[in-house]
Amino acid sequence: MAVLILLSGLVNRLFPPIPVPPTLAAAAATNGTTNLAAAQAPFTNREVPIAPTPTTVSTMAAPTSTQPEVLLTASNSDLIFRFTSRGGGLKDIELRDTNYPAIVHAHGVMDGSNYATLNHKATTPILAMSAVGWGGNDFELSRPSSNLVRAVRVLPGGLREVKEFNVGDIGTNYLFTANVRLENTSGAAVTIPEREVVTGTATAIGPFDDPNTIGVIWYNGDKTVDIGASWFANRTLGCIPGTRRTEYREGASNVVWAAMHSQYFTLTAIPAQPAPSVVIRSVNINPPDADGVGAGTTTGPAGTATLTNSYEGLQTAFVYPALTLAPGKSVEESFTFYAGPKEYNGLVKIGHFMGNNVDLAMGFTGYFGFSFFSKFLLISMNALHEFLGLHYALCIIAITVIIKLVFWPLTAASTRAQKRQQALAPQIKAIADKYKDDPLKKHEKTTALFKEHKINPLGSCLPMLITIPVFFGFYSMLRNSIELRGVPFLWAQDLTLPDTVLIIAGFHINPLPLLMTLTQLWQSHLTPPSPGMDPDQQKIMRWMPLMFLFIFYRMSAGLNLYYTVSNLLTIAQTTWTKMGADPAATPGRPVISAQKKR
Repeated sequence: MAVLILLSGLVNRLFPPIPVPPTLAAAAATNGTTNLAAAQAPFTNREVPIAPTPTTVSTMAAPTSTQPEVLLTASNSDLIFRFTSRGGGLKDIELRDTNYPAIVHAHGVMDGSNYATLNHKATTPILAMSAVGWGGNDFELSRPSSNLVRAVRVLPGGLREVKEFNVGDIGTNYLFTANVRLENTSGAAVTIPEREVVTGTATAIGPFDDPNTIGVIWYNGDKTVDIGASWFANRTLGCIPGTRRTEYREGASNVVWAAMHSQYFTLTAIPAQPAPSVVIRSVNINPPDADGVGAGTTTGPAGTATLTNSYEGLQTAFVYPALTLAPGKSVEESFTFYAGPKEYNGLVKIGHFMGNNVDLAMGFTGYFGFSFFSKFLLISMNALHEFLGLHYALCIIAITVIIKLVFWPLTAASTRAQKRQQALAPQIKAIADKYKDDPLKKHEKTTALFKEHKINPLGSCLPMLITIPVFFGFYSMLRNSIELRGVPFLWAQDLTLPDTVLIIAGFHINPLPLLMTLTQLWQSHLTPPSPGMDPDQQKIMRWMPLMFLFIFYRMSAGLNLYYTVSNLLTIAQTTWTKMGADPAATPGRPVISAQKKR
């Protein structure tokens, strides 16, 4: 256990991670320039693998800026937009809903003055466009109407780039539309090179965001692909350093949408027609502010966060191929954006309306049916909260009880199977001693003994196998449920964070994982060992739950609450069944005596 816990930190110390390639902003700072336009230009490095030498990267020329930055602010009932003349796009987007602040302070206090901000501190504005050979990055911003913001610049060769953002309410929360148009105002055909349209950067919203949840999900019409920091780190088994990746590029004119997401929020770009391909790059991002003013330290339910180092953001762009534009003609790309919380019901409505399964941006685990269970459990939790008015923690407990009742017959059958196998333990041991040099004969005799007494040796394991998808579905659901963010329960200040009650010398005291481990140990001591198991193996199995303490210690209070209640219910059922009072027991089944002679 100690090796597993310390391994990651030890490997990072012995083999420091390869630094993220510098962005154009960092390059500009290194050269001593104060030109902010370079810092906000699209990061357009290309990864060119040349085996067996390391990956090389060629850099596009950074656009230059000759004018001071102009900011324009617009808003609707849900969002506040900040546009910049440098790049002619959206610098960031704030959510006006006070239920979704950037920081949830201690004791579940929701700070309405600190709006959650998407594309926060990103180096490039949303819908910035770049291509090799294009020059200046200055746009002229205007507001032709209350709902329309326009950005215009003139490109070499008579090209004119026009961006229009419709920021008015369009009937569905957190949605807005935009388009990018290239116009040939010259009298000759113009060749437009391959160009990238930046759709946003996945960044942290607050200082307590889990960095492992920052990523980009894109949908190809059949399945989703989730790219996170671990993909760029390219570590073997998650810890052994490998050659760092700098760019992800995929797609075959099938990019239906791309969602730049943090743990609880997403900025999803949906092109009117599937984009040719998507490119994702790792960039350095300054940390989120502690209080919306400046970097430093802040205290919240998870302790104190120090906001001094940059972290990894994921910049995403749609890539469009080169083309030739005839005189007087134009080419336009249109987009719908969702900028809001990862709230399942809202995303489902948008997905049904647009027919594009955008609810998959929730990022539920999709293996072995876990995604189905995550969605079902989330819908059930929200239904209990909405229709019965239950506190979310009570909803988790109620769902746990319901799950336990549904699987009661299987668990009871497992306990009875364990008791019956335990009763046969002397006979199984006798067979093992008699045929210790003939494993095949030993297996045949043991199988025959089980068959004679109508015992399925897998009967005690089946309930556990069946409930695994439910457990992982619960884990994925609780990990992504913004509904639980900032919800306190008993001593836990936030159900989405560990239930830290005290910090001693930097060590967090979390009671729920301790209670979960104690109930798990209690449960393991109530469970009879498998017949024929080596005594040392029996001891290991009895104390195996201690490993779960290390696994779950820093997990959310909601997940530990579920696991603790589930353990208590299993203990109650096991005790009930052992007493012979199990109502699900099969009447008339013969009792096997341990002294039965053959």
